[in-house]
Amino acid sequence: MAQAWRCKGLRWSADGPELVWDGGRRSALTWGKQVAFGVAEGGVRTCVGARGHACPVRAVVPGRSTGARCEECARLDRAHSVAADTIADDPRPYHVYLAWFGPGMTKVGITALERGPARLLEQGAVCFSWLGAGPLMAARRTEELLRAALRVPDRIPYADKRAVRSALPASAAERAAEVADLHARAVALPAWPESLTREPCQPVDHAGVFGLTDLPPAVGQVAELVAGGAVSGRLVAAAGPDLHVETGGGVIVVDTRLMTGWELVPTAGDGVGGELTMPVRQFRDREASVQDGLF
Repeated sequence: MAQAWRCKGLRWSADGPELVWDGGRRSALTWGKQVAFGVAEGGVRTCVGARGHACPVRAVVPGRSTGARCEECARLDRAHSVAADTIADDPRPYHVYLAWFGPGMTKVGITALERGPARLLEQGAVCFSWLGAGPLMAARRTEELLRAALRVPDRIPYADKRAVRSALPASAAERAAEVADLHARAVALPAWPESLTREPCQPVDHAGVFGLTDLPPAVGQVAELVAGGAVSGRLVAAAGPDLHVETGGGVIVVDTRLMTGWELVPTAGDGVGGELTMPVRQFRDREASVQDGLF
């Protein structure tokens, strides 16, 4: 029986994306690389735990959950989250940023200064610019200021991001236009927190990093992993947690957050004519189904 590996998700670094596995092993992902994995018959998805600690009861979690945590571990994980505003005394400096995912989709967010652009890569931001830097609560007030004064959201659904990746403006200047316009309006707001230092608009473009140039439209996405199922194909792009995998039936999106909590085994891939025996949600209102013959 093939050795099974527990996936800890997709991580981004200056060298690009890589899958991280329990035990510290990492698998670098490059365009054209064959992606091939499956779930053994009888396999179950178990909770990944919280804050680096294993779930004490190894609870079974739903296949469609992107968090892969049971209710108690999810509560513990969020209790120590910046996003939940539970660590207001965090002494670290924070960046406020504007992130663009496609036409009409720009959001405001914050990330610890020490993390650099990692958070933007993890979210799949096609273009971004820093807006300011300062203490956590000043960064939070700036977020709220932009939401109230300029109606800038702090979240963009992943479904919306995926829908436009293959139809983005061709040039970096076009992709940066909305960020530049919003940046100018944001720094001109009169209620800007005094402890937050404004930063110049210097758009950073990730279209090349993600492999989005000439990306074919995706025909669907894996809805969940199931025991006995498999995925294989050629990697053509990756953005945020998503892998865009080319198969004989077109490009399928694999959200790597769905891979966590499973014990995965290698499968024999055969290039573009790969295999897909996982449930798929077809795009363009096509019904989701198990596509035994798609690849």
